[in-house]
Amino acid sequence: MNLRKICSSSWIYPTAILCLYGFFANCRPAEPFLTPYLVGPKNISEEVVTNQLFPIWTYSYLAILCPVFLLTDFLRYKPLIVLQGAALVTNYCLLSFTDSLAAMTALQVTYAVVTSTEVAYFSSIYSLVPPEHYQRATGYLRASMLTGYTFGATLSQLLVSLAGTSLFHINVITLGMVSISLLVSMFVPMPQRGMFFKGATGKGEGQEKEVEKQTPRSKVEKRGWCQGNGVVVQMWAALKEAYGSERVVCWSLWWALATAGYTQVFNYVQLMWDHVEPSSSAAIYNGGVEAVCTLVGAAAAFGVGHVRVAWDVWGELCLGVFSAVGAGTVFLMAFTTSIWVCYAGYVLFKASYMLLITITTFQIATNLSMECFALTFGINTFVALALQTVITAIVVDERALGLDIVTQFIVYGSYYTAVSTLFFIKGLYTACIHHSRPSHPTPHTDIVSSQRL
Repeated sequence: MNLRKICSSSWIYPTAILCLYGFFANCRPAEPFLTPYLVGPKNISEEVVTNQLFPIWTYSYLAILCPVFLLTDFLRYKPLIVLQGAALVTNYCLLSFTDSLAAMTALQVTYAVVTSTEVAYFSSIYSLVPPEHYQRATGYLRASMLTGYTFGATLSQLLVSLAGTSLFHINVITLGMVSISLLVSMFVPMPQRGMFFKGATGKGEGQEKEVEKQTPRSKVEKRGWCQGNGVVVQMWAALKEAYGSERVVCWSLWWALATAGYTQVFNYVQLMWDHVEPSSSAAIYNGGVEAVCTLVGAAAAFGVGHVRVAWDVWGELCLGVFSAVGAGTVFLMAFTTSIWVCYAGYVLFKASYMLLITITTFQIATNLSMECFALTFGINTFVALALQTVITAIVVDERALGLDIVTQFIVYGSYYTAVSTLFFIKGLYTACIHHSRPSHPTPHTDIVSSQRL
């Protein structure tokens, strides 16, 4: 009992529980084979999946994200994590044991609940562990998610290719995995307070007041936005602090624009693979490709942490160049007739995105307090989703253009080309301005900037 009490009161227990939950919640062997399962055993046409079912997820996600984001802090994270686990179980129950189009429509809504509650999982760690452990705990959480996803994708590919396991049984196995995540979610600790809703016990409030008395006035003023009485006032002050910096606005703009395009490609790439090489008549390697993507992307994200670059000078140009790589790979997927070229294009596309989103996240986080970063994360995600919804409503939805999958990818490639051009021009301008300044302050500036990552 004493050991359990010690673990519960430290950062180890909540981090371990959240990592365990993250592993099983992301270990979904059926996910890389969703489209083949829908157009195969479920007997739903590719057009219905593309232009009717998948847009429902986008619209539902947009509708659910905002209230979930607000409720996350108010309910103190754990109820939303449990809700995510329950939605995952419901999702794979529907996939495994129902066949109607209405059930598959409901499935899109439950999956929107899953994706919208990710914000609770990502931000819960910052209310459960002391600030000095933020970096390590965040790394462990990301590692557990990537490990779970990679393990699930690899397992599914091995089962399909070597054991000849049916996609139905792959979904049943996934149901077992996410059921474990629901069970683990019950043991996630409940934070004593949120970042904005300070719902603490009397003892906690007394400790906060005592700390405030002992805090120098300069430090109180520096974080004065979190000392206010009203939640709305706190959020508004955090919003002004977050987006008052031109640098944060620039990085956030890329985050929103690129994430909208990435999510569209990610959502519909299985349909592209099925178009190039129909799963009904050929062996498919979706699970293996997703596993490779995750490993390559993780390696790229890890490697960038060891690169010394003056991001203040070259960051925007880097965004433009690697966004151009993303645009090229999307066009490649659209025009190729080889499934292996299509697979390779997707690996490069996902790796370049994970590389840039890692840089972007860190650059924003280094300029903000954790509370401001959590709010910025939510707002950037919402803007990306709103933009993605507009793209879906115009390009994908059958009530609008209802484009086929190849034409969709041409549109997505053009979209990424526009994003790349915007940031390439901005990056050239920033680099030219920097090098037109007097040279003597440059070394100091470069050293400081390069040490931020």
